[in-house]
Amino acid sequence: MRILRTPEERFADLPDFPYEPRYADVPDGLRMAYVEAGPADGEPVVLLHGEPSWSFLYRHVMPELAAAGLRAIAVDLVGFGRSDKPADRAEHTYARHVEWTRALLFDALGLSRVTVVGQDWGGLIGLRISAEHPGGVARIVAANTGLPTGDIPMPEVWHRFRNAVLKAPVLDIARLVQAGCRTELSEDVRAAYDAPFPDESYKAGPRAMPSLVPITPDDPAAPANRAAWQVLTTLDRPFLVAFSDGDPITGDMAPILLKSISGTSGLRHPVIKGAGHFLQEDAGAELGRQIAAFVTST
Repeated sequence: MRILRTPEERFADLPDFPYEPRYADVPDGLRMAYVEAGPADGEPVVLLHGEPSWSFLYRHVMPELAAAGLRAIAVDLVGFGRSDKPADRAEHTYARHVEWTRALLFDALGLSRVTVVGQDWGGLIGLRISAEHPGGVARIVAANTGLPTGDIPMPEVWHRFRNAVLKAPVLDIARLVQAGCRTELSEDVRAAYDAPFPDESYKAGPRAMPSLVPITPDDPAAPANRAAWQVLTTLDRPFLVAFSDGDPITGDMAPILLKSISGTSGLRHPVIKGAGHFLQEDAGAELGRQIAAFVTST
């Protein structure tokens, strides 16, 4: 496996992101990065980002969790942020991303009673981890995400995004993030989203992720996702559905989760107003307050 590592100087002067990076080794000789906020002995809340962002996306969520006495841990998925980047798209598989992230949380960091928060691909990975290793999970938050099995068609807007990522000669990371936001991103914020990727050779992860989403029933990842659904529907863990009011990509998943997952029963599920697909960017503080209230009350 040919592995690229983004030079640290690319991450200088990040706006509103004062957190010192931490690192841990995971399988296949890779190093994953993460940042923390809040007391070290607080209940751990793991924040998993999606395509094509990184832990910087959670910079307005983390202070709210820390203020509530929680230990916020924002992870950079392999291929993103400060984490190592396999240079060959074929090295990125759904199963590998699940295992890399699981190994970070439970083997390297030794976490237990984790609240798993997933948005976009962070949900596709986090929901699988929660279903396959429920003993380490205390609660789950799904925020603009889902767990596709290929049995239900994806929306047309998602197919347009997938095709754009696959075919673009130059993948404009900041533009993709901006397209999923309702607020206008400043130049320094756009630069922060571009920072992990000095050139096209570093973008195998963002290039690969859309094609790893199961969109046909015979997709290699479909059986594992169906098995995860079977666990999640009856799992006795509090499950919060915290979607925005303006996500054309995953918005239809909210009612399915609410209807199917037993852990959603008896909870008040917020709708984050005025936010798009990247609700952490549009309404991060509000999302953070909702997650903190959920964790501290369950």
